[in-house]
Amino acid sequence: MSQPLHASDVTLEVDGHERSLTVDHRLTLLDALRERLGATAPKKGCDHGQCGSCTVLVDGRRVTSCLTFAVAADGARVTTAAGLGDGESLHPVAQAFQDEDAFQCGYCTPGQICSAVGMLDEAKSGAPSFVSDDLEASPELTDAEIRERMSGNLCRCAAYPNIVSAIGKAAVR
Repeated sequence: MSQPLHASDVTLEVDGHERSLTVDHRLTLLDALRERLGATAPKKGCDHGQCGSCTVLVDGRRVTSCLTFAVAADGARVTTAAGLGDGESLHPVAQAFQDEDAFQCGYCTPGQICSAVGMLDEAKSGAPSFVSDDLEASPELTDAEIRERMSGNLCRCAAYPNIVSAIGKAAVR
């Protein structure tokens, strides 16, 4: 039996496990992860790409999965917050969030952690932000720099001081 014209087979490596499924072309990566593959770490917050609670890493880059079509991620390595650790211990960013009490209700935390991991990799590669003083030097991760780079991730509980502190500590680990 042939597929409908509006569906495609996709293969994703989600948190180290290869998963194949047939998806409607309109299905978001977030809905594929949560509803079809059972991943609970990425959260549906605003469903408009404005809050960041759905942030995951796609081939190492942070994306808002509510704005990414699942077919666009075909063949990609998708990492959720649940897939960041090594199975024995937490990822250094997740450990820093725990150590610094960088969460309250925890709803935004998986997206915050994935975004922080991606942001730290961006900073290490020398990518400047809007508040970077020197656009040609590797940016120093000051509190202002961290806040700017994480501005796409909202926390309704306002745990921002501890989130910034956690990311700063993870950056030096």
